[in-house]
Amino acid sequence: MNYKKSAIYGGLLALSLASSATWAAVSAGEASRLGQELTPFGSVKAGNEAGTIPAWTGGLTQPPSGYEGTGQHHIDPFPDDDVLFTIDASNMDQYAGHLTDGVRAMLETYPTSFRIPVYKSRRTHAVPDWVAENTRENAVDARIVGEGEGLKGAFGGYPFPILHGNNEQKAWQVIWNHLTRWRGVVISRRSSEVAVQSSGDYSLVTSQQEAFFNYYNPEGGESELDNVIFYYLSFTQSPPRLAGGAILIHETLNQIINPRNGWGYNAGQRRVRRAPNLGYDSPIAASENLRTADDTDIFNGALDRYNWSYEGLKEVYIPYNNYRIGEKGTPYSEILGVSHLNPDLTRWELHRVHVVEATLKDGARHIYHKRRFYVDADSWNTVLLDQYDGRGELWRVTMGIAKNYYELPGVWTALDVYHDLQARRYHVLGLDTEEARTRVFTEDIPNKRYFSPASLRRRSVR
Repeated sequence: MNYKKSAIYGGLLALSLASSATWAAVSAGEASRLGQELTPFGSVKAGNEAGTIPAWTGGLTQPPSGYEGTGQHHIDPFPDDDVLFTIDASNMDQYAGHLTDGVRAMLETYPTSFRIPVYKSRRTHAVPDWVAENTRENAVDARIVGEGEGLKGAFGGYPFPILHGNNEQKAWQVIWNHLTRWRGVVISRRSSEVAVQSSGDYSLVTSQQEAFFNYYNPEGGESELDNVIFYYLSFTQSPPRLAGGAILIHETLNQIINPRNGWGYNAGQRRVRRAPNLGYDSPIAASENLRTADDTDIFNGALDRYNWSYEGLKEVYIPYNNYRIGEKGTPYSEILGVSHLNPDLTRWELHRVHVVEATLKDGARHIYHKRRFYVDADSWNTVLLDQYDGRGELWRVTMGIAKNYYELPGVWTALDVYHDLQARRYHVLGLDTEEARTRVFTEDIPNKRYFSPASLRRRSVR
């Protein structure tokens, strides 16, 4: 297998040069800091001065005893960790410097039920050696295309482990690190999503999902990407009114050359149709309009409708190393509270995050006028996201409930949760504790025809 980057492909380079940003990437000398005072993925290796954030010492790379392999629900590697203290509405001012506006709003909106159990901080993120090597090469080679619309010179690792340029350029780099972050090569899972009403009632929407992260194809390289970061398939299995429907996505690396390609299969009509509107603020039916298309995966898609600004690093309490909430057999009814997840099943830790703000451009359309991202400095997952309406009022608070998938290894979210503070409802993606298996990761590379519209129809009508 070839786990290395290949040469920059000439066709894409020629098409994108005219619109590429002109700032220089980091030097080879600067990139040599990776794996030294910086982690292999670009965060500060040292802990903080207060000792409340530890130094990174390699992350979590080995499963705990009793774990049998991918697909098994995770065993908590830190079962003896106790809650250090709990933040609630009565004492949140004491911790205000480490709380986001969205988390503060959750504490204020649900003062008797929402709380934050804070645990010892553990920097568990890690990546395979080949991802770390590609990240070092990307640091020197990677470039932003246009006004944030795409990448070139990057493959198989984080494109911008060391941020550089002005605030706008750094913001684009943070978001592209999120969009291309390490999550394995091939994944499949069966899971459910729910929209929880203000009464606490909900109905499950269950689907089978498959994804091939082409950007991390160990048998490929940048020249073989065909401008696709990943391929994604989702088949709805229940409830009956939605069963049989399917979605296919080809997520593109350079959206100047080609925007996202999407197709939908309608079971009633037995037809595959293009889905050109599967982006930006298009509502997602299964979420009962609590999630937009670009809310999926906390954030996805094009950057072009916003002005972007990098606000720097901050130490923030974020959901991290959440194993209890994913334990096999835990009933969904125990996980899902009336207005938010059961806080007793969550774990929050103090970590460094990159803060990025996006403000809607004049003349552009989106239901969110402003978005404020909090991106884990180790894993580049967006773990908290505050979203504001056209009046400038905080509207929705998104949380990525993260943990380390030690079979990869690497940190990714276990659940994605979308809170609508105005409607007092919330939506959850990724429930699988009542399933026999959780996410299955492999490096068995599928034929790309498997993710074609024709294949979508054939598989849907079986």
